Parts: sequence; structure tokens; C-alpha cells
Amino acid sequence: MKVTRELFDEVMVPNYNPAAMIPVKGQGSRVWDQDNNEYIDFAGGIAVNVLGHCHPALVSSLQEQSEKIWHLSNVLTNEPALRLAKKLTDATFADKVYFCNSGAEANEAALKLARRYALEHFGEEKSQIIAFNQGFHGRTFFTVTVGGQAAYSDGFGPKPGAIDHVNYNDLDALAGIMSDKTCAVMLEPLQGEGGIISPTPEFIQGVRELCDKHNALLIFDEVQSGVGRTGDLYAYMGLGVTPDILSTAKALGGGFPIGAMLSTDKIAKSLKVGSHGSTYGGNPLACVVAEAAFDIVNTPEVLDGVKQKEQLFRDGLARINDKYQVFDEVRGKGLLLGCALNEKYKGRARDFLVASANNQLMCLVAGANVVRFAPSLVIPDEDIKQGLEKFEAAVASVVNA
Repeated sequence: MKVTRELFDEVMVPNYNPAAMIPVKGQGSRVWDQDNNEYIDFAGGIAVNVLGHCHPALVSSLQEQSEKIWHLSNVLTNEPALRLAKKLTDATFADKVYFCNSGAEANEAALKLARRYALEHFGEEKSQIIAFNQGFHGRTFFTVTVGGQAAYSDGFGPKPGAIDHVNYNDLDALAGIMSDKTCAVMLEPLQGEGGIISPTPEFIQGVRELCDKHNALLIFDEVQSGVGRTGDLYAYMGLGVTPDILSTAKALGGGFPIGAMLSTDKIAKSLKVGSHGSTYGGNPLACVVAEAAFDIVNTPEVLDGVKQKEQLFRDGLARINDKYQVFDEVRGKGLLLGCALNEKYKGRARDFLVASANNQLMCLVAGANVVRFAPSLVIPDEDIKQGLEKFEAAVASVVNA
């Protein structure tokens, strides 16, 4: 059977609009399509391919496990899941881990845990969840409602209640709607889909203090910012603020679907036997790949390398911008960077994405005004240099169009 982009329109639900080219092979930071055209990957599968494509350590761990055991269900446990959970708890603030298959599921579990904890310890009046405008926490009905983008949550009928939003980095607005009825505050310690927005030190510290004041749980959605993306193993480590619950996914599996919710002993006790679950959560194949990825990322070489590679990107992007004057600023941290378009090019992020693809570079957008990069954390410096040359050609084509 001949597989073409047209087949997508014929057989797939039309909630996506994928590119014309279909990738068939990846190696490191490079991808090849059906016609053997080679692309440099600055997208990383939306911050997922933390070690690039087909990293040998991930491939061999998956091959080895595939000949042992694939699936058990949560009626039984398995060695890869327990090893990975131990590594996560040893490396973070957490004592307990819940495994699932995606960031949305990790966030769903985090929100359910927060509500159940508040109910058990403070009563049913304590149910308010506060999140932030332009935040993104997944596509389940609960998580998409907590996410602060109405375009994603409207049009599906009545929404889950007791959820409020304020602007990110606006501590006064948060303080104004918090009370002892607040169950939890959920935020990304670096807003991703909302435009690559970093928190100010005063804001992030203030959120923690307000949560403590009102006995509310602080949930960090580290689905995109976690597993080395910012140059710290998790972004909270570079902010000096520790959450009560943390969600992680995307890069955790290096490309294999897995998510996890992390919390403390005291809070985790509220998810008693039978109160929540996942058929595939803690799958041995997923956990063994995630363990291999985690072992590589959680090293000084990789984490320090992220900071050095960030500077290469920033220097290269500054040179491009000096020449073409298209960005107001380059936002973000580590290898989650966003080029915010200036007034002249506002709303045209997709034009830069398409032009990049035409120049054999894969990148992303974060809204209509930000071009986003989230490459492999171990992308070779030479690939960064060549990729930025392709990006410059893309910028030139948009500017000169």
C-alpha cells in the first residue's frame, strides 16, 4: 500500500494538520522523509526526543526488554517500574511515584490527588483550583479546563467546576482570589504552549508562600520543562522552590510514551487502593526505556551541556536577528527557547515554521507569535550551527517574500 499525506485526510480524524512530508527514519538530531530528504530536528517531537532519534542505549534497552516481558497490568508490579521509581524519588523531592502514559494523565492524577487530599484533610469546601491564563496541562476534560486557553476547552459542554485563572507572573491577582478554600495552585515553572514565559523569582517564591499560607498544594506541571530541558534535572531545582506534586512525561521516555506523577508520602496516602489507576501505567517496556534515558540525562555532562548549547542557540539567533530584525526577544531557558516575533511579524509564527520545513529544518511554534525550539539535549554543536544556517535561510525567505 502506498502511504501518502493524502491518506491522512482519508482515514484520520481531522483534529491535526500535519506537514506534507512524512518522516520515515531518524538518527540523532537528523530525520529523513519518504524521498530521502534530510532534515535537522530542532523540534524534538515537541520536547520529547531528549536524546534524539534511535539513541543506542534506548534502542538496546527496548530490544532487551521486548524479549522478557511486555505487559502485566497493575495487578502485578515489575522490576523496570520499581527501578525507575526509585531513581525518580532519589533524584527529587518526592517519596512516591504514580506511572501513567502521558502528561495529560499525569496532570489528571495530580489534580485528582490534590482534590482528594483537600477533602480528606480539610473538608469538601476546600475545592478551588487556580491555574494561569495561557497555561497548558493536557487534553482531558479536567486538564484542558485547568489549562488557561479557552480555545481548547470551549465547545464540549459543561466544564468541571471550582477552577479559576489569573495571569502568569501576576502575584497580586493570585493573592486576590486565594483563600482557605483553595485546594491547589497548578502552574508550569516555564510556560510552554503559552509562549515560552519564564516566571520571575518574586512570583514563583510568592506562589509557594501563598500556598503555604492557605494550606493549598502547589502542583508543578513539568511535562515540558522536566528531565533536563532547562539545564536542571527538573526546572524547580533551578528556581529554589519545591512543589508538593510534580507531573513529568514527554522527555521522560525519550520518545516512548510514559508519564509520572510525583509527590510526598503524606500527600500520596490520599490515593488509596482502587482510587485511581491506569491499565498501561508502569508498563515494563516504557519504564525500561525511561530508565535508560534518565540515567543518561541525569549526569553533569548532559545537564551542563544543555546550558552551553543554550548559549550557542542564543548567540546564533542574535546574529540572525541583527541582520533581519524579526524578534523582540529570545525567551526561555536551556533548550526550551522561544523567538518572540516583533510587531512587524506578529501572528506569523507559522510562516517561519513552514519556511523552516522548506529549508529542511524542523521547528515548532508556541502560539501565533513565538517560534519554538526544543531539540535533543545532546544535539551536536555542528547540528546546531547547520540548523541555524537553515533557520536563517527560512527567516530570509519570509522577510523577502
